[in-house]
Amino acid sequence: MKRKLATVAVLSATALLTGVVQVSATAQAGPAPALQAQAARQHAAMIALANGQAGPLAKALALGGQEKLVAKDAVVDADGTRHLRFERTFAGLPVLGGDLVVHQKADGSVKKVDKAVSARISLPSLTPRIPVDQAAAQATGAIRATVGITGDTDESPLTQVHRTGTPELVVWASDGKPRLAYRTVVEGVRANRTPSRQLLVTDATTGQVLSSHEQVQTVSGPGNGVFVGSVQLNTVQSGGQYRLQDDTRGGQSTSDMNNGTAGNGSLFANPTNSWGDGTVSNRESAAVDAQFGAATTWDFYKSAFTRNGIRDDGVGAASRVHYDTNYTNAFWDDNCFCMTYGDGSGDSHPLTEIDVAGHEMTHGVTAATAGLNYAGESGGLNEATSDIMGTMVEWYADLPSNPPNYWIGELINLNGDGTPLRYMDQPSKDGQSADYWSADVGNLDVHYSSGVANHFFYLLSEGSGAKTVNGFGYNSPTADGSTPAGIGRDKAAQIWYRALTVYFTSTTDYAGARAATLSAAADLYGQGGAEYNAVAATWSAVNVN
Repeated sequence: MKRKLATVAVLSATALLTGVVQVSATAQAGPAPALQAQAARQHAAMIALANGQAGPLAKALALGGQEKLVAKDAVVDADGTRHLRFERTFAGLPVLGGDLVVHQKADGSVKKVDKAVSARISLPSLTPRIPVDQAAAQATGAIRATVGITGDTDESPLTQVHRTGTPELVVWASDGKPRLAYRTVVEGVRANRTPSRQLLVTDATTGQVLSSHEQVQTVSGPGNGVFVGSVQLNTVQSGGQYRLQDDTRGGQSTSDMNNGTAGNGSLFANPTNSWGDGTVSNRESAAVDAQFGAATTWDFYKSAFTRNGIRDDGVGAASRVHYDTNYTNAFWDDNCFCMTYGDGSGDSHPLTEIDVAGHEMTHGVTAATAGLNYAGESGGLNEATSDIMGTMVEWYADLPSNPPNYWIGELINLNGDGTPLRYMDQPSKDGQSADYWSADVGNLDVHYSSGVANHFFYLLSEGSGAKTVNGFGYNSPTADGSTPAGIGRDKAAQIWYRALTVYFTSTTDYAGARAATLSAAADLYGQGGAEYNAVAATWSAVNVN
């Protein structure tokens, strides 16, 4: 069952799913080895040497006046032989297929030159016939239309395309027929939930797809979690072992705490690259939940907000499962940049449900942005932010084994009676949380004062009254008897995220949250527009005026 401190304890680095404060371990990191640093300096020196020779080599190779060589790599043999790898530009544009390697003797004389393409670069014009916005649309359309484009080695179809970069003008020469082209990056997610980063080259005159290259190269294996069911997980192969580590998402990983509380545990590894069997007794099953939850949270933030990881720095978090014994909680700790999950009562109810994963990682996002104090009304907003985004992660995952809803932790049975931990549509149904703001709401435990913001988010998303959403029944009341219709959860989440990252401060209270979300709505959808007015009316519906 839930445990709660008599007074609210404040730990800036640690946030939990329920009201218990837990001291955490600290991550360890060592300095780069001296030999590695020395090798890097030597390599940089060789690149500088190659760039110094680029001009004379271009002339010796009889390249045109608009062509230049740019050093990319350099290898030096034991006998002093040098292999200088160059990319080529034409009138300042990258030449795809223009790369070459110059092989030199130790004295600098040229032994041989290997060119990717021997064709001479010559273009009638450097002005594209297709404008850049049309090129971007064509690239996105090409990705959506087909999976098996040249160079696409992953046959799992793209189910989402969430970002198309600005097309870059290049010279396409790889087929020996130089022409003006666009190079465009299109990012998305495959049906097996693997991220995709396709690099497309399209003809700048006709729009024809000339090449497509998947830049995300992964090892993946099947997993069967306690809550997520059968999923695919990106892993890393090392020798004869596979490790539960995802290098496509900042190296985030999952380790087994072996029911201990110190250190970072042992990284899950096995020789088969098949993880868990869906049962609690298999220690890998909870790890599948945690690893998949972390990956889905990463993908949600990237897809919805173009955020690159928790700190927006591309670094993945660590997950730790099987923490302590009979530990009925889960927590995020900035000190170790990690999430930790207990196995619940009797060590038979792991807290690795996907909205819990999203909840915990969002504490890290809050720490990296607004830094909401973990006490009083700001603490309630901190907890509500994690509930809101954890719920959005659950909707993003859309798992058959865990259908998305507006309840928190409904599968982990933390209450022991099969009820959810929290209800967003009517928070007071848990017996402790506040539906509406009052002058003493800041005196509640932060997991209960969060009810005001959770209720606001539900109403802003779905509106009031009795209804069924995705097969779940809700009946959300209002403080003023109003009947807001809702603007949809995606818009509501955009408004909350912008408020968090742009307007919230460490001390924001509910009045401040009203002002911040109104500012965010004005930024995103216009001052006085439907969304702006809905935000104002919904805050009034939870008695924040």
